Amino acid sequence: MKIISYNVNGIRSAIGQGFLPWMQATNADIICIQESKAQVHQVSTMEFEMFGYKSYWFSAKKKGYSGVAIFSKTEAKNIVYGINNEEFDIEGRAIRADFENFSVLNVYMPSGALGYDRHLYKKRWLNYFYCYTQDLLKSISNLIVVGDYNICHSELDLFNPRANADKSGFLPEERHWMNTFLELGFVDSFRFFNKEPHNYTWWSYALEAREKNLGWRIDYICCSKNLVELLVKCNILTRAMHSDHCPVMLELKDYIK
Repeated sequence: MKIISYNVNGIRSAIGQGFLPWMQATNADIICIQESKAQVHQVSTMEFEMFGYKSYWFSAKKKGYSGVAIFSKTEAKNIVYGINNEEFDIEGRAIRADFENFSVLNVYMPSGALGYDRHLYKKRWLNYFYCYTQDLLKSISNLIVVGDYNICHSELDLFNPRANADKSGFLPEERHWMNTFLELGFVDSFRFFNKEPHNYTWWSYALEAREKNLGWRIDYICCSKNLVELLVKCNILTRAMHSDHCPVMLELKDYIK
């Protein structure tokens, strides 16, 4: 089974850059996108259905902003929109799909880089989301949390740690939060297989950052620890060029279904 997480930075723009044939070629079982930047009526879901995907959307109230969606070849037993917090849910930042033996929580965590108010907003999100996930694990033991976390966990995860030590996304308190989140009982599936530096999922559009591989790894697929024996591999798909991010793909043994 293949699960993909991808911040597309606008699904309509990504479709214009070949996202749909790429999606078909991946033949992934579940594809989670962040920053859809669209209401569901603004996108033709028929094209996704032609490739065998059910689609579930949770959009921000503000048009052209944020938003998440899940495309799945297996119909979900249950869909949960948001994380039961109006402050965050109006921005369309989380959607969960429950299947027979596991659940996928797709999140677009806030960036704190756009000023002090957004920094405080991100802190509130992180505090709330930690408690929310802690409670969720009590009822869902096979939980996969995918998405754009907007945090680099370690110095391996960005090109210049020293120069970015005081930047949102690599602040000590954010890195500490990642530690405590993983200690809840999660595994960073990419780092489970790959301990090497220079593996990134986001690059600035400025200064040819992608061509020079001056990036950040801020997109994750984290699995509850009881799924570790089912993990096959996790790759960063750097050749996908529909966004300033690239996808992360996790493969698991099929019997999780």
